Amino acid sequence: MMMNPFLIIQTGRPTVSMRRHGSFAHWIRVAAGLERDEAIVVDVEAGEALPSREGFAGAVVTGSAAMVTERLDWSERSADWLRDAAHAGMPLLGICYGHQLLAHALGGQVGYNPNGREMGTVCVERQPQAQHDPLFAALPERFPAQATHLQSVLQPPEGAVVLASNAHDGCHAFRWGAQAWGLQFHPEFSAGHMRGYIHARKDALAQEGSSAERLAAGVSATPRAREILRRFVRHARR
Repeated sequence: MMMNPFLIIQTGRPTVSMRRHGSFAHWIRVAAGLERDEAIVVDVEAGEALPSREGFAGAVVTGSAAMVTERLDWSERSADWLRDAAHAGMPLLGICYGHQLLAHALGGQVGYNPNGREMGTVCVERQPQAQHDPLFAALPERFPAQATHLQSVLQPPEGAVVLASNAHDGCHAFRWGAQAWGLQFHPEFSAGHMRGYIHARKDALAQEGSSAERLAAGVSATPRAREILRRFVRHARR
């Protein structure tokens, strides 16, 4: 029996030097263990219209070089769609920009992180309230994850549960209701993806007083963070 596909809402493209490795949607599909016919990609940044929710097992929102605070037309239309989908109980997973867009859609506050850029393999701490969460319960109290962002969810949506945080970002993950999750970190990133992003941002990092070489040397695999994608797929299909 054919299972309902997942919708991947593409909100941006990888940095130029990383595009030879495919799109964000491709990275997510592969990391989530989905076959080609198990995912439908809609590129909202390129102007493609979001479909009806009917017939999808769930939706994943990618990262982007855009900023949620820019309130771009395609972004605000996507936020409206996500708000309706969340209230309808559709399984949702927002990653990085998608995490911030989902929070914005549900009434949270997004803005530049006062601690500046967070980049590289970082330590994320699971919060006590995550111990019964379908995606986070099986994770250790501390686990490594790949991150690259300037903006953050500064105030989660009303009623949201913060599932993970660290010293840099007080909301690295949240759940709203029973079916909508946001992740500031990138579960789809391999160590190679992370190093590629660090090298692509070496000039900006240098201007901020950071060393791309030092950050790249600290990159490691993050299999526990990656598990979240497959756990989301299993949860959504139940």
